[in-house]
Amino acid sequence: MSSSSALSRLVNLQRQFEQTKRSENGSSKGDVKISPEVFDALSNGRAVVALESTIISHGMPYPQNLQTAKEVEAIVRENGAVPATIAILDGIPCIGLSNEQLERLASLGTKAQKTARRDIAHIVASGGNGATTVSATIFFASKVGIPVFVTGGIGGVHRHGEQTMDISSDLTELGRSPVAVISAGIKSILDIPRTLEYLETQGVTVASYKTHEFPAFFTETSGCQVPCRVDSPEDCARLIGMTHANLKLGLGSGILIGVPIPKEHAASGRMIESAIQTALKEARDKNVSGNAETPFLLAKVNELTKGASLASSILFLVSYVWLYCDIMVRAFMVEFLQSLELYQYQLRIYSHCRRKNMYYML
Repeated sequence: MSSSSALSRLVNLQRQFEQTKRSENGSSKGDVKISPEVFDALSNGRAVVALESTIISHGMPYPQNLQTAKEVEAIVRENGAVPATIAILDGIPCIGLSNEQLERLASLGTKAQKTARRDIAHIVASGGNGATTVSATIFFASKVGIPVFVTGGIGGVHRHGEQTMDISSDLTELGRSPVAVISAGIKSILDIPRTLEYLETQGVTVASYKTHEFPAFFTETSGCQVPCRVDSPEDCARLIGMTHANLKLGLGSGILIGVPIPKEHAASGRMIESAIQTALKEARDKNVSGNAETPFLLAKVNELTKGASLASSILFLVSYVWLYCDIMVRAFMVEFLQSLELYQYQLRIYSHCRRKNMYYML
């Protein structure tokens, strides 16, 4: 990590801290607000894991959503990292939510707008409430220097995407943000081969954990080979460390690591996959397409599995968090140990700036 890039990161944190103080006073609606816990972790070189908020508002009903969100954050803390759940509240992008904010977002449910990158400007300008999808979460994580984002599954190229051009902004955001996304793969309601092809076009490094095939969320494999395999948390940490190398080299792209479903849950995964195939056939028969397709498929799968698909999604996410945190903590240690002397020097500069009330505009 170069001196200039590391110093820029610290200066950016200083700016975010000052913006946070203004936001708390209600004088600057559009500023990014970093929670004290996340700010302290970032400024002291501790591991921080970004978490999306759509799963809270749109993924499950209240109070189950609140319970799951708190459980995931607790697991992150127990494993030595700091959770940074990201959402937009009253027009202010929040990086890290308090218990009160989590409660509010969970109780809002679908009244909070599902927010992709394209929606950020509108939600902020209107002073609205937004639950961040994968693309918006990656965007904000990148802006404040959080190198890793944990999620269940990412979006992709929809089936017949070559005709509809229905391609998730998750993919393009990965192509322009140096963030590592660790997930259970791509759901098979999507066109996984074309999704992987599109990620290649975007320059995104794609890897799988302990396998040569990319996982399909509910099932262990999609049948698609990946160019990179990692076999340990240390391997993942070294790969994630390359997000900073990407930034330094000017590549600007991210990394996607797929972790297959645990074998003990494979049976339920295959049952859900069967329901997905049935739902896809029904969607074709009823000519359901475009924006209506994904909600139709998810509702149908949940109906066919009698709620098992939602329960499994929660179970998988909670099951994976401990592994994600292990990888994340190791990644931060790799980066920290490689630049310890430089980092300590930069912290002294940063502390001096704070004492002197100095401000920088980059």
